[in-house]
Amino acid sequence: MKLSNFNFDLPADLLAEYPSEHRDEARLMVLNREKQTIEHKLFKDLINYFDEGDVMILNNTKVFPARMFGNKEKTGARIEVFLLRELNAENRLWDVLVDPARKIRIGNKLFFGEDDSLVAEVIDNTTSRGRTLRFLFDGSYEEFRAKLIELGETPLPKYIKRDVEPEDEERYQTIFAKHEGAVAAPTAGLHFSKHLMKRLEIKGVDFAELTLHVGLGTFSPVEVEDLSKHKMDSEQIIIPQASANTINNAIETKKRICAVGTTVMRSIESSVSASNRLNSYEGWTNKFIFPPYDFSIANSMITNFHTPKSTLLMMTAAFAGYDFVMEAYEQAVKEKYKFYSYGDAMLIL
Repeated sequence: MKLSNFNFDLPADLLAEYPSEHRDEARLMVLNREKQTIEHKLFKDLINYFDEGDVMILNNTKVFPARMFGNKEKTGARIEVFLLRELNAENRLWDVLVDPARKIRIGNKLFFGEDDSLVAEVIDNTTSRGRTLRFLFDGSYEEFRAKLIELGETPLPKYIKRDVEPEDEERYQTIFAKHEGAVAAPTAGLHFSKHLMKRLEIKGVDFAELTLHVGLGTFSPVEVEDLSKHKMDSEQIIIPQASANTINNAIETKKRICAVGTTVMRSIESSVSASNRLNSYEGWTNKFIFPPYDFSIANSMITNFHTPKSTLLMMTAAFAGYDFVMEAYEQAVKEKYKFYSYGDAMLIL
């Protein structure tokens, strides 16, 4: 499989600028791998495909307001700073992306907030756009984190050209988000409403949670034609023992096990035992899944519609079959399904 196998024409108007009015009323395309059928439903119809004892695996990571705007000392140039990960809490060191990067050199200072209440110094270059910043702030660590949250905004993906709106703070977060650390939402989970989850619970569907803190590596473009040469950025994952137990029990009893999103699929495939059971795990993963690939844990999957040549589309094709997925995507474009983070969903059985 080559990179060019995953290219397709995606009209710009199918990139979702806003989420559906109600979380569970996004459209849902249902792919049945065994029958090779495609159905068109709403997300809340999901309940008709799951029964008592089936398990849905959710990513409970929480998006933090990672995008900040500061001014460069002396010139006052406006600089976007995208917080990627904290490197050292004590020294307030952060791995960030800056834009425009050409203006930002080691030693430069950036000022944030109308009163310049937060200052950062550039202490290293990491990549063409990457920098290491040391934040200078008089106050406790808790006050410092509160200041980052106050000055930051919801990190909507770049393809969304509009400004961030108050609604985004809630809608670019799953309703089961708990552990802060992601710079992008696990988007398949955005479609779950409290009402739908309650209905699934009443039906006897179990939920197992894990955490994968989504980094920008998930969305990094693949720049090599030979997919085996692409390297994924590492992302932090935590799979609790209780979740592993729930999932392994469902494997034993031959229930439907659904990975809600590509982040969940990457997490569980990163911690598989020799007997094809899920191990608890706390660490990092840089697993890159593309066809052909044998999946060990989940036998169904929910995912959004992904952009051409993305690693997310490659994983979806590995799970559902390349030809079947490309046919489904052709239909999605024709039927005007919405793509990407705020877009519609696909259930693969």
